[in-house]
Amino acid sequence: MTVTTPTSTPPSEHGDPALVASGMTKSFFGNTVLADLDLTLRAGEVHGLVGENGAGKSTLMKMLAGVHTPDSGTIVVGGEQVSFGHPVQAQRAGVATVFQEFNLLLERTIAENIWLGREPRRFGRVGPVDTARMRRDTDELLAGLGVSGLKASTLVRSLSVAEQQIVEIAKAVSFDATVIQMDEPTAALADHEVELLYGIIERLTERGVAILYVSHRLKEVFHLCRTITVLKDGRHVATRPVEELTEAELVRLMVGRPLTTYFPEKPVDVEVGEVRLALDGVGNGYVDGVSLEVRAGEIVGLAGLQGSGRTELLETVFGVHAVARGTVSLDGRPISVRSPRQGVRARLAFITEDRKAKGLALNQSILDNTLGVVRSVFPRRTAQARRDMPGVLSNLDVAAASLGQEVQFLSGGNQQKVVLARWLSIDPLVVLMDEPTRGIDVGAKHRVYELMRELTRQGVAVLMVSSELPEVIGMSDRILVMRDGRLAGELPAGSSEESVLAMATGAAEDAA
Repeated sequence: MTVTTPTSTPPSEHGDPALVASGMTKSFFGNTVLADLDLTLRAGEVHGLVGENGAGKSTLMKMLAGVHTPDSGTIVVGGEQVSFGHPVQAQRAGVATVFQEFNLLLERTIAENIWLGREPRRFGRVGPVDTARMRRDTDELLAGLGVSGLKASTLVRSLSVAEQQIVEIAKAVSFDATVIQMDEPTAALADHEVELLYGIIERLTERGVAILYVSHRLKEVFHLCRTITVLKDGRHVATRPVEELTEAELVRLMVGRPLTTYFPEKPVDVEVGEVRLALDGVGNGYVDGVSLEVRAGEIVGLAGLQGSGRTELLETVFGVHAVARGTVSLDGRPISVRSPRQGVRARLAFITEDRKAKGLALNQSILDNTLGVVRSVFPRRTAQARRDMPGVLSNLDVAAASLGQEVQFLSGGNQQKVVLARWLSIDPLVVLMDEPTRGIDVGAKHRVYELMRELTRQGVAVLMVSSELPEVIGMSDRILVMRDGRLAGELPAGSSEESVLAMATGAAEDAA
C-alpha cells in the first residue's frame, strides 16, 4: 500500500468557517467537564486540539459527533445552525469522526465497512445490494485519497493498523464530510506509517476539508496544524497560530506549569548493578535467537518498526508465549515461565500496550484493579498492599473521587497510573513496559518517566518498548533495535533518530 503525496498548492491562508461552536457546555452527574467553549474550524485547515487527559477534548468531539448532547451552546456547519441528537445526524450534516478505537467489522470487506447501512441497491431501497457499484465507489474513494494497493474486496481482518485507519478515514469521507475529527490517529502507528497519514491529511485539506486534530504527540501537532487550541480542566486556555507557539510554551499552557526537562535526567546516585534479566538464544514462532541483558537500575529501550517482534518478545519473557529454545534467567538463575501467573510469581511486571483490553477491569473500582494481581498470586501480601495503596496512588498523582470509583470513568492518564500501581504492589524485579505512555497527556507522561527513574533507583530493571523514537532516546540507558523477530543491534544512549531507523529498516547494513 502506498499513498501518493499531492504536489498542488496549499489552500488559502484563511478559509471560510466550516464549523463554529459557541458556548459549548456539558456536565455529567453535576460535574462540569466542559464550560462555555468557543471553537472555529476553517475550510482547508488542520486545527489542533490539545490538553491533558480530562481537559474536555473527548467531550467536545463527542458533542460535535452527535454522541453527547450539549447542555448549552450552538453548532453552525456551513453557515446553518444544526442540532445533533445522534451520530447519524452529524454525519449527514457533513461532520465525521475517526475515533481512536476503530469501529470496523473485521470479517467484512473494506467496501462493506465503508458503506455499512448505506449499501447501494440495484432496484431502489428493496433490491439486492449492488456489490459491483459499491466496490467501484470504494476504489474511487481510495484513489481520491491517493491510496494505492488496497482493494475494496479485501477483508478488514487482513489489514494492518495503518490500513484500518485509512478505511476509517475513507468511511468519513464517504459522507461528503466538510469537517473530519481525528482522535489520536497516529497512536497505534509506526513512524513510517505516520507519513502515509500525513499524505492523506494534506489531500483532504487541499479539497477544503476542515480537520480537528487531537494528539498528545506535540511534534506532529506542530508539523500538521495551522492553529492550536488548548483546553485545561474543561475550559478554553488559548487559541493561537502555530507560529506563535513553542513546544515549551504549549506544554506550559496545557499543564499550567513549565516542565523544565521533558525527560528526567538519570539520577546521579543510581549505579547500574548486576545482570537482572538475561535472554540467551530465545526463540519461538514470534522471535528468533534473541540474546540480551538488562541490569539492575537500568532502562533499556527496545525499538523497531511495527511487526518487528518487540511486543512478542516482552510477551515471551512474561509467559504469554512459550519459549521453544534458549533460556531466560533472572538474577543469574534460569527460570521457566510458562504462563503470566508464573511470570508474576517470578516478580516480573508487564504493562501491556492496550490498557483497556488487557491491563484493566474497567467496570471495577480503582482499589480492586490495583489489588487484583497481588490478591490472585500473593494473597498473603494483600492486607499490606491494601494499606500501602492509598499512598502509592497519591504518589502517582492519580486524580479520582475515591478508591471506589470505577476505572472506566478515569482519564487515560489516570488509567495508566492505576496500571502502574497494580504492578508496584508485587514489588517487581523487572518491569516490562509496552508503549507505556501511549494516548496520555504530557503531564501524565512526565510522571510515568519520573516513576521509571524511581524504579531504577530501587534496583529494578526496566525493558521498554516504544514507537516514539524521542521517548526511546530520551529515556533509555541503552537502545536495542529489533527487525524481523531478531535483534538487529545495539546503540548507546542519546543516539539519533536516524541511526535507530537505519538499524530498524536494515539501511545501516545496506550501507555497510
